[in-house]
Amino acid sequence: MTNDEQRARADEKLEAALAERALADPRPWLRDRLRLLRERSPDAFEAALAHYQGELLPAVAGGADPVAAWIGYGRALGEWTAPGRTVAVDPSGRSRAWEAPHRDDLLVLHLPEAAEAPALCILGPARPTPAQRAALELLVLGREAPG
Repeated sequence: MTNDEQRARADEKLEAALAERALADPRPWLRDRLRLLRERSPDAFEAALAHYQGELLPAVAGGADPVAAWIGYGRALGEWTAPGRTVAVDPSGRSRAWEAPHRDDLLVLHLPEAAEAPALCILGPARPTPAQRAALELLVLGREAPG
């Protein structure tokens, strides 16, 4: 199977899983992180590309759970940017350490230890709750709610 065929098959499997499980597409968030890595850390960027092409695509195209595989890739991108922890924000806004298997109503974030490092949205529901949207706004986008 060519790389293009593998990518197409992996994309189809991810899109089907996202639709079936009512999850938002993680790729836009992760593409933004790849751009940041390309600017700040070329070695980490190359590692991320190698992981995507050598591990993520073959695994998903070969039948691995696409959601679990993309969460793993997002967690790796977060760590390549800045060490931290992966948290899950439930519909009420409470957070705890993320654990597999993934529950589809959770917002999954990488929160770096260093305050100046950017947080990363790894995966979330297609329709996050107001509390989850607030967590995204504050932690990932750096915006505060109107007061």
